[in-house]
Amino acid sequence: MAKVANKLIGKDHINYERIEKAIIFINENFQRQPSLAEVAAAVHLSPAHFQRLFSWWAGVSPKKFIQYLSLDYAKERLKNGESSLLDTAYETGLSGTGRLHDLFINIEGMTPGEYKSGGEGLSISYSFASSPFGQLIVGSTSKGICHLFFENDNERALKVLGERFPNAVLRKEIDENQKNALRIFREDWQNLDQIKLHLAGTPFQIKVWESLLRIPLGEVKTYGGIAREIGNPKSSRAVGTAIGSNPVAFLIPCHRVIQSSGKLGGYMWGVPRKSAILGWEAAKVDKEDR
Repeated sequence: MAKVANKLIGKDHINYERIEKAIIFINENFQRQPSLAEVAAAVHLSPAHFQRLFSWWAGVSPKKFIQYLSLDYAKERLKNGESSLLDTAYETGLSGTGRLHDLFINIEGMTPGEYKSGGEGLSISYSFASSPFGQLIVGSTSKGICHLFFENDNERALKVLGERFPNAVLRKEIDENQKNALRIFREDWQNLDQIKLHLAGTPFQIKVWESLLRIPLGEVKTYGGIAREIGNPKSSRAVGTAIGSNPVAFLIPCHRVIQSSGKLGGYMWGVPRKSAILGWEAAKVDKEDR
């Protein structure tokens, strides 16, 4: 089993592409509850191999995972009121290994000069890595992570980073900030040092992003809920814009924000990936609770 796991880990991005196709198929055919054989055929794998691959990736069977992808999951999470979910999280100290990582992320905004100048004077290190949700590019300054995007094409990923910081000096190298941040995709959160983010954003954007960090793993919140939390109950649209401009995928969990109807809503890196992340997190929390 260890040899199988190591082989799978070495092909993270290929595995995720198959998982994503499976999730798209499941979402499109959810109402008729497709069989394991049907989903496996959709990604051109045998049922046995697909079951093994999916269970390794998600920690649960495909059948169980379908339950986590249901919109009923999101609605159930919201049923008791958003503030009570957050209050409960604070009261328990966000206890449990699956929730610890939220305690370790700290945002420092760039200076107005750095923000307006497109990163002039900044030196940004970057590297490419695999994750359970596909390949990504991560960029960092001496102060922390400034960029984390899911992107399978390295050339296109680097172009996006350059467009965000047109006047910065970019160097391909991995530093301690990046190494520590990438550990979040593994289950050794208790051993993490604090993850520091160094972000270019307006005061309003940073306020919204800090609010996202307070949504516990396995929970969701609405755009309106975020607006109320930051003291601007009528700013749901502006909150949505700020969430959509989040420059750090996964670490700032914009995937945990959904529409008030219970529908997932949009996501910069694709709704199938948002579904995958929410289902993956729900599976982790469920496994931990059991």
